[in-house]
Amino acid sequence: MILRDEAATLAAGAELAALAKAGDVITLSGELGAGKTTLARGLLAALGLQGEAPSPTFAIVQAYGPPETRLPVAHVDLYRIEHPEEAEELGVDELRGDHLLLVEWPERLGAEFWRGALRLRIEAAAEGGRRLTADVPPSWEARWSPR
Repeated sequence: MILRDEAATLAAGAELAALAKAGDVITLSGELGAGKTTLARGLLAALGLQGEAPSPTFAIVQAYGPPETRLPVAHVDLYRIEHPEEAEELGVDELRGDHLLLVEWPERLGAEFWRGALRLRIEAAAEGGRRLTADVPPSWEARWSPR
């Protein structure tokens, strides 16, 4: 899927919000400035968040819940994580059962940690804008298919 501009990236996040539920994990990979946080902001806005969601780069985990959003969400940015053991201290694994997890820089914990996740990658497209690619797990196949 080609995301031509910021508005298209926000809209892709909103499309995912309509399909997401507590217990889902969506990982967002891509270089710095690729649009990971923008996609997450579109999703969060569609879930009801008023105002712009801050990037969780420094907080690492930014949590939202009803009535702020229609379901509990944890927006996680693992960019500053050096070792997988650090994630245990953050409680990311405990949030999996009752939150929608949006995880930027998931590769910091390794692919095995994210089994069953909808894995999204955003990268520059040769024709301009960004290209969104997805590894769609069985739990998402009936809900969403990237165009």
